[in-house]
Amino acid sequence: MKILKLALICALATFVQFSAKAQTLPVGTTALEDYYRRAQLLGTADSSVSFTVRPLFTGSITRGTNIFYPDSTAQKYTGFGSSRLWKPAKKNAFDIRLLPVSIQTQFNSDHPYGWNDGIMIPAKGLQGVLSAGVFAQYGPLTIQLRPEFLMAANSDFVTFNPNHYDVIFARYYDIYNNIDLPARFGTSGYNRVRWGQSSIRVNYKAMSLGLSTENLWWGPGIRNSLLMSNTAPGFLHATLNTTRPIKTAIGSFEGQLIGGKLNNSGYPPLEPGHTYFGTDLYVPKPTDWRYLAGIVLTWQPKWIPGLFLGFDQSSQTYGKDLNGIKSILPLFSPIKKVGAPDEAINKQDERSSLFMRWLWPQENAEIYFEWGHNNYTGDLTQAGLNPSESRAYIFGIRKLVPFNTAKQENILIGVEVTQLQETSFDKIKAGDEWYTSKGIPEGYTNYGEVLGAGIGPGGNLQTLEVSWVKGLKKIGLQFERYIHNNDFYYYAYYDSYDFRRHWVDLSIAANGEWNYNNLLFNVKIQGIKSLNYQWYLKQIGNTYFTNGANAINLQIQAGVTYRF
Repeated sequence: MKILKLALICALATFVQFSAKAQTLPVGTTALEDYYRRAQLLGTADSSVSFTVRPLFTGSITRGTNIFYPDSTAQKYTGFGSSRLWKPAKKNAFDIRLLPVSIQTQFNSDHPYGWNDGIMIPAKGLQGVLSAGVFAQYGPLTIQLRPEFLMAANSDFVTFNPNHYDVIFARYYDIYNNIDLPARFGTSGYNRVRWGQSSIRVNYKAMSLGLSTENLWWGPGIRNSLLMSNTAPGFLHATLNTTRPIKTAIGSFEGQLIGGKLNNSGYPPLEPGHTYFGTDLYVPKPTDWRYLAGIVLTWQPKWIPGLFLGFDQSSQTYGKDLNGIKSILPLFSPIKKVGAPDEAINKQDERSSLFMRWLWPQENAEIYFEWGHNNYTGDLTQAGLNPSESRAYIFGIRKLVPFNTAKQENILIGVEVTQLQETSFDKIKAGDEWYTSKGIPEGYTNYGEVLGAGIGPGGNLQTLEVSWVKGLKKIGLQFERYIHNNDFYYYAYYDSYDFRRHWVDLSIAANGEWNYNNLLFNVKIQGIKSLNYQWYLKQIGNTYFTNGANAINLQIQAGVTYRF
């Protein structure tokens, strides 16, 4: 018995010796996350980290032990390690630290706007999120507890112009009955407490196994990601993932395998609802829970430094339809052929993408691309003959231009284009859009927001950013053109093809991020002009070219983070 106990102690000691800290930098963390990505362009951060599998882990891109203090100048006046609530007596003993306290606010003056904001909801008026927590480690076991508290005024606004014809309302519901994407989350204030960026993990070398409610981001995009972003709140999932690149003879690899539970919002598409010939247009969603399986894998070939090639795939089904390992892990099944275009594939809702990121530190630049397919039901031959069907893509490029080398100042120029609009009119008439599903009418959502690109089904976005940057400090301008659900536009107005009705948002934003001692500040002021808001066109007399039902919206985001 003594020999057995001694063996167990030795095994645990070996395990602890090779354990890795699993403290994470939450997806979308103000200033810090993009600081590390810019540092790669400057050649001052580890260029083997792809930034396509996030959140980032301590040690994956930082050489120190505190991911919240990236430069040595910050450490000397904050007291490195001052976040500790318990000082370990020796290495690998019990350790507990305070995580940063963050308050983030958002205000929309006229109607909802924005994405990549986690627990926040699309809402008019003021809303705010408070997050804080602790991180504890004992040997290979780590616990990160970082809940989030949301309070939103959720003020009243017209969710769909009542002057639309009834048939347009009917066509609206044809689309939005196949996705849980409410225009407004109820008719009063919206308050929620969620687990947020929390996890419990067991870690060994570069691998981690655990349960998490953290937001995930897959792919190289900055404004959008086709399969996984932080637009929706995080969901409970089991995860097996790398915590840093795993080096092999052919290059390094990063990846993640998840199985999780998705939730409904519980709200209809519009407030108030609408009827058509006396029939309620809203079809309530099923009450059964949804299971999501997903995988992402990135390879950095050793022969081409800075190049990352990746693949990700997700599949959701209802919990009651789970049956065996193939339904729990359907990600390795071949592309399936079906007998009819509208035939469900094992009642699954699937999408996948291929992506690339190429980092050029010598040019202080990067280029990236993601190409995805949504619920594609053909075979590989059909995919080769018509690759644009059910496709979406993201393309981007960023470059740092030296501005004041002596003071380490640069000008950041970035361009990103996202295209989700369907190319097949037959698909549009059938109501087949990115993130919608007839077999799973909640679509690809969690708590009423899209898991992937925040611009939503049928949306297109073009972004230009020009900023001055120095370390964590950043001041700049952002210009965007956002086309709302062009698939719905073509579906709703296919009998007239009225090109004047496209709902297009033109916006300009001034934003800034600034660090001062322990504090990180962020602010963004964005003016948005919505042309033909909600696809409505006011016809005045016999004048053909006339101003649509335009709207002006002011969005203000502001926040502060305190780092211990």
